[in-house]
Amino acid sequence: MPQRPPVPASAAQPSRWSRLQAEFRGLDTRDPSTWPLAPRLALCTAMAGLIVLGLWMALIRGNQDALEAQEAQEEVLKADYVRKLTQAVNLEALRKQREQVLGQVSQLEKQLPGRAEMDALLSDINQAGLGRSLAFELFRPGPVIVRDYYAEQPISLKVAGRFHDIGAFAGDIANLSRIVTLNNIAISPSREGLLVMEATAKTFRYLDPEEIAAQRRNPASAPKSPGGRP
Repeated sequence: MPQRPPVPASAAQPSRWSRLQAEFRGLDTRDPSTWPLAPRLALCTAMAGLIVLGLWMALIRGNQDALEAQEAQEEVLKADYVRKLTQAVNLEALRKQREQVLGQVSQLEKQLPGRAEMDALLSDINQAGLGRSLAFELFRPGPVIVRDYYAEQPISLKVAGRFHDIGAFAGDIANLSRIVTLNNIAISPSREGLLVMEATAKTFRYLDPEEIAAQRRNPASAPKSPGGRP
């Protein structure tokens, strides 16, 4: 009687991979405790990975705002460093520029009379008109307007004379050693071919140390300008 050939062991027994695949078939998702070992290990590994990933994402999100704030501060510090470095490099030039500005301010301050010199300046304005043969119909100083660093003295003017004399008077006012401006100029014809000029001359003076100290002690007591500023 003929004998059957022997069956190879690999054909008689399923492979390890086949057994592993078989363990993942037909799993009861409602009761993982009944699963074979391999599926349970795979489930535990997946859950641990998800937990670690969730914690990692939470830490990243929590530190994201702090990171962005630090990056913004870094840009501000860089810009400040560049600005200060530029100032340090140009320090000598800035010092010279400051000295020039202080010199210009000093020259401008010399064009502002003090309170004791205001009467002489008002007399100069009056003499400038009389020297051009103008007739003063009005010469009335108004109330002093105290600003932050200087005082403003408006003067209402009304003079009558010939056209060229009025123009020369305006030029004389501009050439005074002190700053005087003519504002709100209105010229109208008058009798005998003369003109009448109405204007507001404004001159300025610096504040005395006592006035500056009083203004700092009580700013509300300083006279107000028409615009509301002291």
